Amino acid sequence: MIKHKYIHDDIFEFEAGGSIEGLQVAYHTSERPWQEGDTRKVIWICHALTANSDPEEWWPQLVGPGKLFDTEKYFVVCANMLGSPYGSSGPSSINPNTAKPYYFDFPLITVRDIVKANDLVRKHLGIETIDLMIGGSIGGFQSLEWAVMEPDVIKRVVGIACAVKCTAWLTAYNESMRMALEADPTFRECASLSGGETGLKCARSIALISYRSYQGYNLKQSETDVDFLFASRAGSYQRYQGQKLADRFDAYSYYYLCASADSNNIGRGRGGVEAALGTIKSDCTMIGIDSDQLFPVCEQKHIASCIPGAVYHEITSEFGHDGFLLENDQLTAIIEPLLP
Repeated sequence: MIKHKYIHDDIFEFEAGGSIEGLQVAYHTSERPWQEGDTRKVIWICHALTANSDPEEWWPQLVGPGKLFDTEKYFVVCANMLGSPYGSSGPSSINPNTAKPYYFDFPLITVRDIVKANDLVRKHLGIETIDLMIGGSIGGFQSLEWAVMEPDVIKRVVGIACAVKCTAWLTAYNESMRMALEADPTFRECASLSGGETGLKCARSIALISYRSYQGYNLKQSETDVDFLFASRAGSYQRYQGQKLADRFDAYSYYYLCASADSNNIGRGRGGVEAALGTIKSDCTMIGIDSDQLFPVCEQKHIASCIPGAVYHEITSEFGHDGFLLENDQLTAIIEPLLP
């Protein structure tokens, strides 16, 4: 897939207040450009919290030439979320008024802001209809929000391991991660984008526990020495994953994206969740993961029950929420019949 950048030529107003000029959205598309009169079907992929706009990189078994989401057969698009450090505007972007990163001067971002920015990319490309939109986790937040905001644009939505309203359970995890960032004294100094790096590593460790499961950790991270004195393998894994994220992400973007997850409420100003879901015209398929402790299957079942004609499927995984990135055969079996 090819990377592009959209630059908005007007002021972008944020839902929670504030605005910026020159908003940027990084996005990837199939190599062959979209042109007026193009007959290819459009597949739009919404990425999760710390991913980027190149799904061939983080969903390699499903996206690419000849794969489920065939980038030669379909026109595949994925836009980078606002607040992410992978090319879209956010707290780590340069503030033109100071020539330094925005840090906390950047407006707070909601899921609706992310969708609004992504829809600007759609309009920029000249795409009138999205034949299938799919997203897991916060990507699912976006997909369903978009189906409410633009009911006549999206024909089919597939939401995986997601929700339409932030729960106290999710906010507790997000606040714990923010507390980890705040506990790093370099975070609020805003001296460089490496600020809060130690806190970010800790926040990632917290996140991983929410993404995985009892079975998954015990299967992969149990001690191999039957006579161990102190268990250390899982601890080493947590530190490795924390460093791995710190090498590619920054604490300020992480802070803002966690806050955007807390904004998820599809019923805000629309008469409640059920009323909002009832306005969706897209054919919807919800997929839950039986071991997901972050977004239990009861959430996806409820969503499906509120959307006219929606269908629910459940996959089995020992790896909790992260199963949406790992259980490719099960996902393929569900999604393939839905492809345009």
